[in-house]
Amino acid sequence: MKKILIIEDDPSIGELQRDYLVINDYEVNLVYSGKVGLEQALTVEYDLIIIDLMLPHVDGFEICRQVREVKDIPILIVSAKKEDIDKIRGLGLGADDYVIKPFSPSELVARVKAHLARYDRLSGNKQQDKQEICIRGLRIDETSRRVYVNNREVNLTGKEFDLLAFLAKRPNRVFSKEELFELIWGLELTGDTTTVTVHIRKIRGKIEIDPANPQFIETVWGAGYRFSV
Repeated sequence: MKKILIIEDDPSIGELQRDYLVINDYEVNLVYSGKVGLEQALTVEYDLIIIDLMLPHVDGFEICRQVREVKDIPILIVSAKKEDIDKIRGLGLGADDYVIKPFSPSELVARVKAHLARYDRLSGNKQQDKQEICIRGLRIDETSRRVYVNNREVNLTGKEFDLLAFLAKRPNRVFSKEELFELIWGLELTGDTTTVTVHIRKIRGKIEIDPANPQFIETVWGAGYRFSV
């Protein structure tokens, strides 16, 4: 049974999330304090973490940052903060998804299932034969899920690696933001392309010599993104 941690200071919202996840056969631990939530996230083995942003003692941004430094598991932010700057910051700190309150509990469960399923598939891929993509000093090792630029390793989050590897294996093909979100996150995008935009920007910052003039992931204005070879 998959184990999920919910860090939410509003008992009614936290209990709603917990109840829907329990009904769907997940083991759920619900905590109401950012400090306690951070301790739990760092010391207990969870398969996925759901974090509110506005928490007492330690906010959700800080929890996300510290967890992502040491663990590669799905992190979902659920927050009433709707501004793009908050989404960009949360995703930039390593969150895999951003759900705005009020939300549909069924949608939250669907997103949890999609992220867990994708993580399981990717973990299973580690058992396969070694596969590498090498292009102009960029080396993507799919077996170890490591990326090197001119023989120097760069650290990518799970979703950043998935997105980069997906594009690199399909060079010169243009994908829209909506297509990338559905293919990489396993969910249909309903209007908000911030998640994809932030992940592309973070990847460029790590693999490009000049992120403002990328040589690998190019923007095709009005259409999407293309990996150039």
